[in-house]
Amino acid sequence: MMTNLFSVFDPSTSMGMSMNWMSTFAGMMIIPASYWIIPSRITMLWKFIILTLYKEFKVLMGPGSFPGSTLLFVTLFSLILFNNFMGLFPYIFTSSSHLTFTLTLSLPLWLSFMVYGWLNNTNFMFAHLVPQGTPPVLMPFMVCIETISNIIRPGTLAVRLAANMIAGHLLMTLLGNTGPSLSLTILTLLLAGQIALLMLESAVAIIQSYVFAVLSTLYSSEVN
Repeated sequence: MMTNLFSVFDPSTSMGMSMNWMSTFAGMMIIPASYWIIPSRITMLWKFIILTLYKEFKVLMGPGSFPGSTLLFVTLFSLILFNNFMGLFPYIFTSSSHLTFTLTLSLPLWLSFMVYGWLNNTNFMFAHLVPQGTPPVLMPFMVCIETISNIIRPGTLAVRLAANMIAGHLLMTLLGNTGPSLSLTILTLLLAGQIALLMLESAVAIIQSYVFAVLSTLYSSEVN
């Protein structure tokens, strides 16, 4: 029984152990299927998606990127996408709805980009603080604005992903809790609304993982 509305996002189980985080590693169970001699249609579809993302991220990062660095963001997309979809199944913990998970992904990435950029392209990083064509009077203010916007990047990445996951799950939980007290006619409408909301959440799961990976790629291309 839920003690409050947000207890659905509590990572602790009934035994008082935080084993629900193990759902993050459940994706490893689908890896052996990719080693079959004759691949399935799902494997071929997934490889097509990965190849498309690889080409797109390669264009975003530009010709000066390190070889193989695009695979990092493709893997990041795959990890977030899998965890978003896992949270749509009943009784499975949604790890991507917690800032612990999202900040763990965004903060090390952003920090590594900043360290690399300031150590190797210091002049470029200083020039990036002042957009081209800025009047001299506004330059101090633009430096402050660009610095603040740069610092809050990992936070915006993490909060955007977690907030979108929490919002849809909370709405589905609220609608689901009102089901037992409704009549048959209204319950039918509620089920139709829940199915439509589930389809919307599936689209949000794909979009948010794509946005996270694309923004991380763009942040990486700025320091090259």
